[in-house]
Amino acid sequence: MKKLIAIVILLIVVASNGCNKYPINPNYPNAYVDITINLNDYQYYDLRFDGGYMYLTPEIYPNSSQPETNSRGIIVYRVIDEFRAYDRLPPNYPNACTDSEGNTIRLVVESPYVVDHCNNAYYNILNGNIIVDELHGMVPTFSTDTIVYPLIQYETTFDGVTLRIRNSF
Repeated sequence: MKKLIAIVILLIVVASNGCNKYPINPNYPNAYVDITINLNDYQYYDLRFDGGYMYLTPEIYPNSSQPETNSRGIIVYRVIDEFRAYDRLPPNYPNACTDSEGNTIRLVVESPYVVDHCNNAYYNILNGNIIVDELHGMVPTFSTDTIVYPLIQYETTFDGVTLRIRNSF
């Protein structure tokens, strides 16, 4: 009987630890994000259709007087009547590369992927998970053992007209 109880407890512990596929990302931006978008506004036209996306810059975040943020903006992607919002900060090695003007690299959308060109890392735009596909050259510059974090995702709610994007701060 004691063996059975020990096995049940062990299974519960293993099952509860198995729910988190990825470790907690220490690169999470220290930005307060609470953005409301009215999709009837013409500037958000690209988000009216399935597969539409756009980049939001940190300058539009409320509380812009807050301390320095390491956010590089947000990618907003529409999937039917749901939205995904990811930070443009590369989740693995965010400061590894700069462009020709000295700006740090941002993630870009190349549907159906979000790509970190500096680290040759590809992410699924639907769920933010890392994609490694050696056949198609989708192998991170760094070891696949060190590319461990998915995209940094923000919570979204949509009521049919208004989209709200926020983090848990």
